[in-house]
Amino acid sequence: MTRKPEGELRRGWTTGACATAATKAALMQLWGGAFPSEVGIVLPRGETPVFPLAHHASGDGWAEVGITKDAGDDPDVTHGALIIARVRAAGQGVSFKAGDGVGTVTMSGLPIAVGEPAINPVPRQMMHSVVADMAAKYAQPVNVEITVSIPGGQDIAKKTWNPRLGIEGGLSILGTTGVVRPFSCAAWIASIHRGIDVARADGLTHVAGCTGATSEKVVQSLMSLPDHGMLDMGDFAGGLLKYLAKHPIPRITIGGGIGKMTKLAQGAVDLHSSRSQVDFARLATMVGDARLRDANTALQAYEIAGDPMAAAVADRARQTAQKAAGPDIAVDVVVIDRAGTILAQATP
Repeated sequence: MTRKPEGELRRGWTTGACATAATKAALMQLWGGAFPSEVGIVLPRGETPVFPLAHHASGDGWAEVGITKDAGDDPDVTHGALIIARVRAAGQGVSFKAGDGVGTVTMSGLPIAVGEPAINPVPRQMMHSVVADMAAKYAQPVNVEITVSIPGGQDIAKKTWNPRLGIEGGLSILGTTGVVRPFSCAAWIASIHRGIDVARADGLTHVAGCTGATSEKVVQSLMSLPDHGMLDMGDFAGGLLKYLAKHPIPRITIGGGIGKMTKLAQGAVDLHSSRSQVDFARLATMVGDARLRDANTALQAYEIAGDPMAAAVADRARQTAQKAAGPDIAVDVVVIDRAGTILAQATP
């Protein structure tokens, strides 16, 4: 359930920060002989959070610690998850393994090689740094295997983009700063970017970005696109198209309901209801139907004007998207109603 904060929004900590803290605390037991009650780390931008231990265990040659992820006031699906790092002396240097609930990369295009645990570069760097610091403190060699686990992570991952990105078996260990900033939308947009990277690496020449599940289902069926050709655009048309302009794929289909596509037609590229609204006077001029000035919603406007409005919206939305994507990408648009019926299409 999404938490609805009051007052100032509280920031949280990424899975990467939690895994790093867990690694440090586990090494304190493995090399120092005792678990701390809490552990502090330094994040890439200098923040120094302190994490209480939620779980700890040890055995012959290994120790593990669990940190409960606190995402602050961000509606993060991993809020409350237990991030466990088990450490043991092994190999040469620092190596990583995917434990229960942490995924493995199976498709190219991500910043982690195929076959590797889905632990992103910055969390890896953070854990490397902690191992080096602890090895120096306890006069130990920097030869450590770190296994990261998230109990229940495989089920939580179904609510994320991981399956579509070819990350199998669970969640990713994420974070570039270690900090979760409430409602920043950065994680969503980053996932869109990774989706484009995976599609490009696989040689796809046609992808789609849709505003919701209904439009996605319609567009995927209409265009016969594979799952990893479907980019989870949501409200972030601008985030998708801006990245696509720099990392082009020959063709993009944008799909959505009449309301959000009307906002795109009027030049908005952030389609969230709190950040863009339909201008009905402008819509009336665009369609050539003065009655639309008095409409309250885009759906009501469509009920008044019918197919001419849908066609105009599709055409103008395509122009907006084409301008954002640049001249080297063919853009087409599909506009649907709430039931999934196609109201209009626009092609180059």
